[in-house]
Amino acid sequence: VQLQASGGGLVQAGGSLRLSCRMSGGALSQYRIGWFRQAPGQERSFVAAINFNGDVTSYGHFVEGRFTISRDNAQKSVYLQMNNLKPEDTADYYCAADLSMDTTVYSWWPVADEYDYWGQGTLVTVSS
Repeated sequence: VQLQASGGGLVQAGGSLRLSCRMSGGALSQYRIGWFRQAPGQERSFVAAINFNGDVTSYGHFVEGRFTISRDNAQKSVYLQMNNLKPEDTADYYCAADLSMDTTVYSWWPVADEYDYWGQGTLVTVSS
């Protein structure tokens, strides 16, 4: 299984970006997908996750309604729509996959070690 994240870039505060995560070598419909981010000098933190069929989502506390995670299993892709971006959102964003058929949010969803496959990061830079 391989994950390819894309869509990062430079945006002004208040702007929007849409990140994409495409899976190859596996059936996306069998995986929970999470987005994490890591800023320089900081630990990797949980951004959002979505269950295998898109019915259930979870977000990090800092999202505050600004981000939306979604998926299109037919396109083998998961998306992170980020609106009202702030300079503190600047980070490398990673998507990750865990083989899971969860139908509810569990406490381990935000735990990076629970995900078996990781894509490379896509850099999001938000200028003030």
